[in-house]
Amino acid sequence: MRSSLTLGRIGGVRIGLNISVVFIVLILVFGLAFGRFPAVYPGYSKAVYLLAGVVAAVLFMASLLAHEVAHALMARRQGVEVEQITLWLLGGVAELRGEPRSPGADLKIAVIGPVTSFLAGAVFAGVAVLAAFASAPGLLVGMFAYLAAVNVILAVFNLIPAAPLDGGRVLRAALWARWGDRTRAAVSAARAGRAFGFVLIALGFVQVVSGQGFDGLWLALIGLFLVNAASAEEQQTQISAALAGVRVGDVMSAEPVVAHPDETVQGLVDRVVMRERLSTYPLVGPDGSFAGLVTLNRIRAVDPAHRETTRLRDIACPPQDVPQAAPEEALTELLPRMQGGADGRAVVVDPSGRLIGLLTPSDISRLIQTAGLHTTLSGPRGADLAPHYRHRHHDGGDGG
Repeated sequence: MRSSLTLGRIGGVRIGLNISVVFIVLILVFGLAFGRFPAVYPGYSKAVYLLAGVVAAVLFMASLLAHEVAHALMARRQGVEVEQITLWLLGGVAELRGEPRSPGADLKIAVIGPVTSFLAGAVFAGVAVLAAFASAPGLLVGMFAYLAAVNVILAVFNLIPAAPLDGGRVLRAALWARWGDRTRAAVSAARAGRAFGFVLIALGFVQVVSGQGFDGLWLALIGLFLVNAASAEEQQTQISAALAGVRVGDVMSAEPVVAHPDETVQGLVDRVVMRERLSTYPLVGPDGSFAGLVTLNRIRAVDPAHRETTRLRDIACPPQDVPQAAPEEALTELLPRMQGGADGRAVVVDPSGRLIGLLTPSDISRLIQTAGLHTTLSGPRGADLAPHYRHRHHDGGDGG
């Protein structure tokens, strides 16, 4: 669910829209303007129905955004970094970089979203009541009543105890507090989410064969999303458990092949690339300090006719954009920063800033494959396959 459009920031959190939001907005607008509103509140022109549909869709997306912002702000209060919020086809995703440190923090982050949706429902219900007392047009009253109902439904749906829904987070926090084992609790919540997803898929199939095609397909789509998200969450939890206690220095490739920032691209190709099966080349200055990172993909992007005159510093990822770590740092603390880096790599430096190691997705992949076989691993190299370690707080449902 990558952002296609950045809207700005709220409380320091970047807000983005995925292009799939267009589809849910269109479904809401046309479903309300040419379906529900004319059927329940007849007597208005098509333009009025269309306007009411657009306003209702925009206000619903705003309330959905409020739900996600509440998660994000609470997460930051609990010490969890929030990268961004993305609205997409099935709702919103607050991308949390890291995990809550206690069951209580986990619970607070989880419940604040549904609480916000309940409050939004109450606000819209209050507006509908005031509009009715003011003898406002029935369509206007009905629009706010619809928004109140859909926010309450969103809150109730998200409280179902199945990850990655908010209720799954609540279940995880409760099991974590009871068992004292976060990994076991997270796996149990994820499996509950996968089971619930399969139930939704089955119900959707039943609706399709009984003639409720669109509703059934929508329900099955939500179920499929929950199954995939819950499965990914279980896998991520198990990977995190396997990496617990591993230090960056245990995994890094020590003494990596380096290059000088003023070396040409063609010079590096002739000297190293054609002979070594490597994909990442740190740049270092005369004093050994880190000066940038060049990858094979960046080299390929240079026109062959310009490789003789293009210097590595011109194509390198700037040092400030490459995650840096000390060898004694916990690997699980570095992984979220690597995922957010431009090239998905990190460098290991000593206190003076001198490069002493490199960490690539290949190193992480190798570590995961051999987890449990060794107590200390170092220096593997293989195919650059980047696993995802970013935790995503999903909210799905009837557009939410």
